[in-house]
Amino acid sequence: MSDDREHGIADGPKGDPTMSSDAPTVGAAQLMGVRPEPGVAKPDAIFVADDVVRSFGGLKAVDVDHLEIQRGTITSLIGPNGAGKSTFFNVVSGFDTPDDGTWSFQGSDVSKLSAHRVARRGMVRTFQLTKALTRLTARENLMLGATQQVGERFIPALLRFPWRSQEAVIGARADELLERFNLAHMRDEFAGTMSGGQRKLLEMARALMVEPTMIMLDEPMAGVNPALTQSLLGHIQALRDEGMTIVLVEHDMDVVMGISDWVTTFAQGRLIAEGRPDDIRRDKAVIDAYLGAHRSLPRDQDEEESNDG
Repeated sequence: MSDDREHGIADGPKGDPTMSSDAPTVGAAQLMGVRPEPGVAKPDAIFVADDVVRSFGGLKAVDVDHLEIQRGTITSLIGPNGAGKSTFFNVVSGFDTPDDGTWSFQGSDVSKLSAHRVARRGMVRTFQLTKALTRLTARENLMLGATQQVGERFIPALLRFPWRSQEAVIGARADELLERFNLAHMRDEFAGTMSGGQRKLLEMARALMVEPTMIMLDEPMAGVNPALTQSLLGHIQALRDEGMTIVLVEHDMDVVMGISDWVTTFAQGRLIAEGRPDDIRRDKAVIDAYLGAHRSLPRDQDEEESNDG
């Protein structure tokens, strides 16, 4: 095992067909000439945040001057524990209130919108701890995620004909997603009987019921066994290949380096580095954030032998 892998700044997985594409997507290709530096502008940004600050007492958990997310890519947010990644997710998705800052999605300001209104715009997030309703079936969990349901309003709910046909369409989409995520056999089982990995798949499928343009995944691999991890990664890449934008908070550097088109690094609430996986792997600020400013990664054995000679 190489020294950098031991410390978490690692190469991507070897020989895993779900972790690579034959060719870069349009969004990834557009990033080829972008400079690897914090806050750099993207050719086709779907999300832009400016001066976002969130403090808890005397601790400034998030202090992001400028961040852009490229459309149609997998962008990973990495950083040590407590770096502010999940707090940033909570703020921009409407689940927390910032002290300051604005952000836009597809050119429209969404910084004052509540979480459900942000989701309706097509910007949906999942949680590290799954939020499945355990006493509803897998299919009912998905159907609940669909938006603009006529039957959710009081008067139409009393009359069956306004929502009956819509319910059939929603049910068909739920069945389609259950099939896509290999959960069809759990269709009528309570979500409480599902494994942790199956609940992760269910939560991703439920997020897709909104038909989002961008999906934000908060540590989707946490607590998932290796077999289901590969399944999740395959689904994430497939969504990107279909044109969706994926923003991923993840601690597993094998996953990050293998699946990401672009990597953004947080430390102490601030954005300290951006770039392609190879750029981030070599970035001194990233290494310092993970290892401490007074430490460095040992050199490769081949390099040491070359210098000794």
